[in-house]
Amino acid sequence: MLGVLFVMTGVMKLVVPMLADAWSGQLLASGLPFFTLTRWTVPFIEIAVGAVLLAGTHTRFASLVVIGIMIVATYVHLIVDDPALFPLQPSEPSIPMIVIGMASYVLWKGGGSWSRDLKAQAPGRD
Repeated sequence: MLGVLFVMTGVMKLVVPMLADAWSGQLLASGLPFFTLTRWTVPFIEIAVGAVLLAGTHTRFASLVVIGIMIVATYVHLIVDDPALFPLQPSEPSIPMIVIGMASYVLWKGGGSWSRDLKAQAPGRD
């Protein structure tokens, strides 16, 4: 689920004009540095992290990246007070906090029974 969520949000920030504008507005209103770099690299990082999670490889590292992104998202939700900049979610940081919980679980437990990470650790593997 976490992988699907991140692929979708990354793609939507790039191709859905309303969401791209909201994303830009969030960055500007929060005062985060390197606006242009952040505006374009974070969606691609989200897509890449989502793909890694879906593939089941390096899931613990990917979950650390997710937690980092969501810590910044929580900060943005707390600083930005314009609800129009959060068109598909509440302005409170409830969604970033839920995602941090999900990523923490993946960090703790690993990728799961279908993950390539688990298969690489299987006993008897050459």
